[in-house]
Amino acid sequence: MAESEEFSLPRSRAANERLHAVIPGGAHTYAKGDDQYPEDLAPVISHGRGAHVWDVDGNRYVEYGSGLRSVSLGHAHPRVIEAVRRELDRGSNFVRPSIVEAEAAELFLATVPTAEMVKFAKNGSDATTAAVRLARAVTGRPRVAVCRDHPFFSVDDWFIGTTPMSAGIPTATTDLTVAFPYGDLAATEELLTRHQGEVACLILEPAGHTEPSPRSELRSSGGDPTPGYLAGLRELADRHGCVLVFDEMITGLRWSEAGAQGLYGVVPDLSTFGKALGNGFAVAALAGRRALMERGGLRHSAERVFLLSTTHGAETHALAAAMAVLTTYVEEGITAQLHAIGERLAVGVREAAAGAGVGDHVVVRGRASNLVFATLDEKRQPSQQYRTLFLRQLLAAGVLAPSFVVSSALDDVDVARTVDAVAQACAVYRKALDAEDPTPWLGGRPVQPVFRRLV
Repeated sequence: MAESEEFSLPRSRAANERLHAVIPGGAHTYAKGDDQYPEDLAPVISHGRGAHVWDVDGNRYVEYGSGLRSVSLGHAHPRVIEAVRRELDRGSNFVRPSIVEAEAAELFLATVPTAEMVKFAKNGSDATTAAVRLARAVTGRPRVAVCRDHPFFSVDDWFIGTTPMSAGIPTATTDLTVAFPYGDLAATEELLTRHQGEVACLILEPAGHTEPSPRSELRSSGGDPTPGYLAGLRELADRHGCVLVFDEMITGLRWSEAGAQGLYGVVPDLSTFGKALGNGFAVAALAGRRALMERGGLRHSAERVFLLSTTHGAETHALAAAMAVLTTYVEEGITAQLHAIGERLAVGVREAAAGAGVGDHVVVRGRASNLVFATLDEKRQPSQQYRTLFLRQLLAAGVLAPSFVVSSALDDVDVARTVDAVAQACAVYRKALDAEDPTPWLGGRPVQPVFRRLV
């Protein structure tokens, strides 16, 4: 049996039952569902501080991918919490705009100088859908072209209808969304030519992705785009008269303070930010060229666009959190810190995997600030069973790691502890490979992909 056989989470198991009784799926994000973890080993969190979280069973973990990549400074970061507390004492939502909205917008645009205007929201889906709506309005075109190699853009129908979880979405809506491959300019031009004059926008993450998309197996090794690709995409969008949208939910701040567009030097028409922007507080942003963004405003003579209008989109404490995050990134060089921590972790994990003889099966991929891992079977194919084995061993060793996406709160001790846990997990992984059957180490059903048609 597995070395982690005695590890159990009875209170978390009971808490998961409570969650499922009152919340569909047992969580408010499908990626946080207990089906993403080994059976009966899905910790329910009590609290977190820095790079650590504690579950309701009293176990402490080194945590990665915190808040689905949103908590990049660590939990309860003092600078962010102080800014939030200060605004909470002054009120958080009024019948007219707060001066904080101007201050936050000015700081955002100073940090992301490739954008000329910005509007804040509470989640990334609202921002990306607003970008799509705006693109359709200004071009008069119905179709949206999404990058098929990036796994998620929005909870709204125009995107979710293209995934296996398309129940409840009319085919007429889905038919208006088409897909293009990342890194392939010729294929993208063929798509635009085939739908000549119909595509309102191209929307993609500006960097390569490292996780399975809803439509495919792992396609990209992640990291930087091929030289000239984004510039070529910019030229294609201009020539075909469509809007270029960068989804910077992940790349924003983690690639550079100004996002991937700041790092690669290609300016989109519109871009969306979130996740790291609030360090766990709910704030997202749609930014872009003034000529487009003003169509959602009051100072133009064209038909009005219902761009973004949210009751809670500009809560002062969330905008204060965003300003504290932006200031901390710039003043403390957080992006460079994330890269340095990620590099140390990647080297350690690769050495541990190689030392256990599974270097071709436990594979770290992606930019250092945004590392993920692949778990491959005997034939070097992605395996949910081996992912289950790996996660189970990490949990037992006190590492909560659905990915290896780092926060700046991780220190050398945390990284060393993680590498030790990986080494232990890889030793078990080797045994399973030698047995050609990971089943004895799973402890139950394998973890599941988020996007699937049936439960």
